[in-house]
Amino acid sequence: MAEDKNTKIAALEAVLFTMGEPLELSRLAEAIEEPAEGTEELLSIMRERYEGEDHGIQLLFLDGKYQLTTKKDFFDTLVRVASHPKKPVLTDVMMETLSIIAYKQPVTRTEIEQIRGVSCEHAVNRLMDYDLVRELGRLQVPGRPILLGTTDTFLRHFGLQSTEELPVLSAVDVEDFKAEAEAELQMKVDV
Repeated sequence: MAEDKNTKIAALEAVLFTMGEPLELSRLAEAIEEPAEGTEELLSIMRERYEGEDHGIQLLFLDGKYQLTTKKDFFDTLVRVASHPKKPVLTDVMMETLSIIAYKQPVTRTEIEQIRGVSCEHAVNRLMDYDLVRELGRLQVPGRPILLGTTDTFLRHFGLQSTEELPVLSAVDVEDFKAEAEAELQMKVDV
C-alpha cells in the first residue's frame, strides 16, 4: 500500500512539475485516478515533505489550485542562472525567416510573409529575443511598418564580417529552390 501511495505522489509531482501552472484538485485526482479526498491527502504529504530545509521547491495552494514553485530563498540562485544568455535554438521556420531578413534587409514583416506565404510574427519575435534581428526604422508609407535587419550578433553567430559576405546564390540555385518550394507546397495542397 505504501508503494502505491509513493507512486501516486510521484505521479502528482510529475504532473505539477510538467504543467507548471496551478491545477485544480479535480484535475489532479483525475490524472492519478484517485478520489478527491485521497488526492488531497497525498498533496498534504507532498507539502509536508517540501517544507523541510533540504528542498528548493514548495507546493502552494492558491485560489483552490495547487502548484509547484521555487522557494523564495532560492530567488538569487535562479537570477544568476537566468541572467546568462541562452544559446539560440533556431528552428527551420526561424532560419527561413532569418535568411529572408538577411538577404532582403531592410524588410517589413508583410514582405517576409509574402515570401513565406504564412505569418512570421512568432519567428521574428524569437529572432529579436535572440538579438539576431532588430528594428532598423520605419517605412515612410501609410501605417509606417517596421523595417527589420540583422544585428552584429547575427554576424558573429554566423562568422561574418558584414552581410556582404553572405553566400551569393546562382540563378540555377534559385530555380532549384523555387522548384523544391513549389513541390512542397503542392504536397501540402494534396494532403
